[in-house]
Amino acid sequence: YFYIAEVFADQCRENLELSPCKEIFSNCRKAVHDYLSGAPFSDYQNSMYFDRFLQWKMLERQPITKDTFRQYRVLGKGGFGEVCACQVRATGKMYACKKLEKKRIKKRKGESMALNEKQILEKVNSRFVVSLAYAYETKDALCLVLTIMNGGDLKFHIYNMGTPGFEKDRVQFYAAQICCGLEHLHRESIVYRDLKPENILLDDNGHIRISDLGLAIKVPEGELIRGRVGTVGYMAPEVINNEKYGMSPDWWGLGCLVYEMTAGRSPFRARKERVKREEVERRVQEEEEEYNDKFTEDTKAICRMLLTKDPKQRLGCQADGAAGVKAHSFFKNINFKRLEAGIVEPPFVPDPRAVYCKDVLDIEQFSTVKGVNLDQTDNDFYSKFATGSVSIPWQNEMIETECFRDLNVFGPQGTRPPDLDWNQPPEPPRRSLLDRIFRRHVSELINV
Repeated sequence: YFYIAEVFADQCRENLELSPCKEIFSNCRKAVHDYLSGAPFSDYQNSMYFDRFLQWKMLERQPITKDTFRQYRVLGKGGFGEVCACQVRATGKMYACKKLEKKRIKKRKGESMALNEKQILEKVNSRFVVSLAYAYETKDALCLVLTIMNGGDLKFHIYNMGTPGFEKDRVQFYAAQICCGLEHLHRESIVYRDLKPENILLDDNGHIRISDLGLAIKVPEGELIRGRVGTVGYMAPEVINNEKYGMSPDWWGLGCLVYEMTAGRSPFRARKERVKREEVERRVQEEEEEYNDKFTEDTKAICRMLLTKDPKQRLGCQADGAAGVKAHSFFKNINFKRLEAGIVEPPFVPDPRAVYCKDVLDIEQFSTVKGVNLDQTDNDFYSKFATGSVSIPWQNEMIETECFRDLNVFGPQGTRPPDLDWNQPPEPPRRSLLDRIFRRHVSELINV
């Protein structure tokens, strides 16, 4: 048996009293790790449990093709193709499949953008950002299989569910979850750059996730980047001016969202106002946003601090980053530790009978791409993209669908089951129907 030294137990008790969070065991983690990596790990490697682990890893690495899934209705459009609902045949788990048409990618020179989105999705594991579960290819498309979000996007809910905008408790809840999602991205040195209501999706229970990471990019350590990308009306002044930046555009984007969720319109353009891009950008750079009586004092205060035109003075852009945003009085009713654990009840739960997206007939069809031929160079790119299942989401799927519980069985009293007994002869391969018919006819001829 391994006993934790009393000093570690005392430190855990102190941490628990100071702040009950996942860091309470940080002091004793190394001692436990050092012990387990010795004899216990060697024993594990020689056990049937390690053999079972290898079986699961082999299953996880099975090739993924279009036949792995059942395809359902189209949910919407991405930049390079449709997004449809799909279901894993083996487990019944539902996902959204984002299709990137190969010829459309090549025509728009979008290879690096597509691969960048895939690699970032693969790296981020957050309950506030859509997860990538599988990446595969078909003859015509590259496919990203992502968390399905049936509750619609924030744009739909802001403008199509009665009076535009939300009550304050709902604004606080969504803003807090977006803040956590941005914090997780920034922790990986990823700046998102496209925060807007249509990119924030609700799940069946009313929790949100950040989606569409096509414009996200990793910022090299100790450096700043430049890039005039985003959506008109949501781009920060430093992006419009083509200045260098780090994570600052995302906190500007959060300010735009808090404003729009409260006012029922974006800060620099009225709903359905027909105005040129240059005019919107001028307003962003030169004008101050206006506040009506829907804004409480702390809502107004956080919007002003997030929509500060100088990124050096903007909330979230100081040394404390996301922690500074979370500490603002606007979030005084939010318990961020409970929120991160997924145990805060959402203020709104989507109706399971409602459809929070456009009718299939209203989703504009893509035109056929002509004059583009695919060659070997393209195949090299596709092989980097189509890498199969992603470990953590795949393992979560096995647990959620109870496949792990049903298949992870051992013999009586914890003995080695037949499928892990290497001394047992393998089952003879089942003969094909043709082979069985042939052998039956031969047998009949001999008997004659």
